[in-house]
Amino acid sequence: MKRQHAFSNYAREAARLLGDQVELARRERQWPIRELAERAGVSVNTIRKIEDGDMGVALGTALDVAALLGIPLFHEDRDRVALEAELTRARLALLPKRTRPATREVDDDF
Repeated sequence: MKRQHAFSNYAREAARLLGDQVELARRERQWPIRELAERAGVSVNTIRKIEDGDMGVALGTALDVAALLGIPLFHEDRDRVALEAELTRARLALLPKRTRPATREVDDDF
């Protein structure tokens, strides 16, 4: 049996917000759940789970559905998203690939 992860309140609230935004965008387009499911290539049950903020839905699936509906995930401007991604990758390239716990500060005060 798979062990259930205890998600933070912040993560649950973010999933709920994304679900509400998906439902709002779908209803504004007057798409039944079935139509969105077909367009996204997922089941009706998966769309219901996304709209309910279910934390068990694959992140990629939820993001794909949001993108399909035109929901901005980080910035409204897609060019800005690409720029942010590029800047983040550049910063990551400056850091070591592996992380280690911080070493104890050397006491060199004699």
